[in-house]
Amino acid sequence: MTGSPTMTRAMAGWRMLAIICLGVVGVLATWFSATAIVPELIRVWQLTPGQAAWLTNAVQLGFVAGALGASLVNLPDILPMHRLMTGAALLAALSNAALLVVGPEGAMIARFITGVALAGVYPPALKLMATWFVKGRGLALGVLIGALTFGSSMPHLVRAVADGVDWHVVVWATSATALGGALVFGLLVREGPNPFGRATFNPRQSLAVFTDRPLLLANIGYFGHMWELYAMWAWILAFAAASNVEPFPFGSPSMLSFLVVASGVIGCLAGGWLSDRIGRCLTCAGMMIVSGACAALIGFYFDGPPLVLALLALLWGVTVIGDSAQFSVSVTELAESAFVGTALALQMGIGFGLTVVSIWALPLFAEWIGGWQWAFLFLLPGPLIGTCAMLALRRCPEAAALAHGAR
Repeated sequence: MTGSPTMTRAMAGWRMLAIICLGVVGVLATWFSATAIVPELIRVWQLTPGQAAWLTNAVQLGFVAGALGASLVNLPDILPMHRLMTGAALLAALSNAALLVVGPEGAMIARFITGVALAGVYPPALKLMATWFVKGRGLALGVLIGALTFGSSMPHLVRAVADGVDWHVVVWATSATALGGALVFGLLVREGPNPFGRATFNPRQSLAVFTDRPLLLANIGYFGHMWELYAMWAWILAFAAASNVEPFPFGSPSMLSFLVVASGVIGCLAGGWLSDRIGRCLTCAGMMIVSGACAALIGFYFDGPPLVLALLALLWGVTVIGDSAQFSVSVTELAESAFVGTALALQMGIGFGLTVVSIWALPLFAEWIGGWQWAFLFLLPGPLIGTCAMLALRRCPEAAALAHGAR
């Protein structure tokens, strides 16, 4: 006895979701590979603190360049998505492996190219997943972002439990996972039963992100979210290491940082489930209100009590990423069908461009105010502006297209 056609399509969608998550996590490991081995590279290459920071920011800048470039030529809407993702994954594996043979200057270039390559994987993966889900799209993309979030947390775990790992092994391993991701994309991934239209080259189409009011509001929400997210992830370890809590929650600042970032998986799943039921706008606004409150309050517990600091940090970890997928889902539902890939790439390109600024500026703000205790107040404008934008979007008639009318 076989299931109904609807059930069969649903099972196929979730099976493809698992395959895409596997490939994307394998490739996205290269994003954080240099971050995990920065202490060793500082020692081996005699890097200055500025050079070490640019090993991380070079990937961010490369992603911005790749995403904006792809959107200007409508690349994600012209090429078949699985072919674009396969080629980009191969490039990520090669540029990541280049860390084994280059010096500091070459490493900056290699990391930039890795970022460009990742822009050919991440936005198309979101679009590809949307072709498999119409109902339940918020949860499906939440699962995908949750998988990426867990990968983002791994460098902190490595630093917490495996300080003695040879940095060459880390590079080889992450290059191998990227190569595995390319094989997954090339051999196992295909477009779903709800394809978007195929576009022709039209650079002016990118301007719709700024001239279409509902799309603009969704993107402003995303930009506010991104202002907070990556700076929090990048500097929660510095905040934890500077605090005077005894005994330290979970044993060490590195372990606390791992758990804070990894807890975002719960937020991604919860955000996806909620957005499909109560609406994209309400879910995003609610998550940003809570995460903004955490940014405002965590300084009060800089010196403890340890349990309160740990719980507030974990709540922040859940909510700071819990809405991330829903901004992208909103774009897939609001943008013109033939240019969804372009709209996603442009959204991410600008959003990640803002992360470069906030990651760079936050420690300068901490130094200016005399320490890390109140440094995260610098991030508050992001969730405040993002919340206002999503509540404004909820009042637009076009928001009826979101989550089958759940705004």
